[in-house]
Amino acid sequence: MSDKQTSGELSLVGTGTVVEGKIKTEGSIRIDGKLVGDLISKANVAVGLGGTVEGNLSGKNVSLAGKVIGTVAASEKLVLEPKSLVKGDIRAARLVVDEGATFDGQCLMSPPSSPGRPDGKRDT
Repeated sequence: MSDKQTSGELSLVGTGTVVEGKIKTEGSIRIDGKLVGDLISKANVAVGLGGTVEGNLSGKNVSLAGKVIGTVAASEKLVLEPKSLVKGDIRAARLVVDEGATFDGQCLMSPPSSPGRPDGKRDT
């Protein structure tokens, strides 16, 4: 039995499209339209410059150029591009914030192999 390949799959919510509800995907996804609901991807997530997500978003590597209102979780790397806007908490193993990005919330950075407590404190 071979491993499932997800790197070649890409879903797209195009400009002018509005999706209401939860999206779960094994592959990568790009949002250039509007999503009202949660987004869960086991691969990469990109929110384009004109894209908006009103809900929680999670993926392996997340790149934001548009707007997210909700919690953002990246198991590997989160990139906030120059015109991005995040209103909500973020969690990422690695974080890149470009000049001009706006972030309003709390940030928790921890390696994916060490699940932290919900309050962000470490067990002693």
